[in-house]
Amino acid sequence: MHAETVSLLGWLKGMRQFQSKLQGHLWVDRIKHMKPKNILFLFVAAVIVAAIAYTLTGTESPEAYIEKIEAERERQFKFIRFNIDSPLTEEQKRNFNELNFYPIDPTYKVKALMVPIENKKVREVPLTDGSMERYIEHSYAEFELAGKSQKLLLLQSMDEPDKRNFFLAFADETSGIETYGGGRYINARQDGKSSITLDFNLAYNPYCAYNPDYACPIPPKENILEIPIPVGEKNYDK
Repeated sequence: MHAETVSLLGWLKGMRQFQSKLQGHLWVDRIKHMKPKNILFLFVAAVIVAAIAYTLTGTESPEAYIEKIEAERERQFKFIRFNIDSPLTEEQKRNFNELNFYPIDPTYKVKALMVPIENKKVREVPLTDGSMERYIEHSYAEFELAGKSQKLLLLQSMDEPDKRNFFLAFADETSGIETYGGGRYINARQDGKSSITLDFNLAYNPYCAYNPDYACPIPPKENILEIPIPVGEKNYDK
């Protein structure tokens, strides 16, 4: 487990211990002798702590969230390393030991408002080999991140059977430096009537980041973020 992950777990554990103390019998005895304004201060502090923990991962416990992301990273590694459909050549596989990721940061898991595009149309998205692939322009995902309002275009595959699934290709200020220059992808799923969760910790590289023989969709101009996204997968170290 990464040191940053251990540190995050320790911080969250400390918050929970603080909440537990507020609920314990020893604190009840002390509260009886406190002034009303001090009791109010402790109550507000407990609410803030609980709110921070909830905001980080929604209804999922922080530990379970981190374990889920680490399990997905392990699944990605095994697929790239061993699967017959891996983009790596057999020679690459022999020297492939790990994928590179940023530390997990729950603040980059955001709930976005889905704003449907009224007149949906088919867009021909350019691929890295110069060819085109057709997607439906479905909605815009609007959310706050890094203190700014963000807006990303959600595309849907022409043959997608589940209309709650969307494809998000994006680039940001890490692209071409710490992450793949052709952008990264997120597979997003609508989880409310007009909401969708975008977890940038799950951002992954397209196949052409590993092997130039593959053709991959290039992020649309609407999805070039003017902020860094320092989570998810880093560039493949050849």
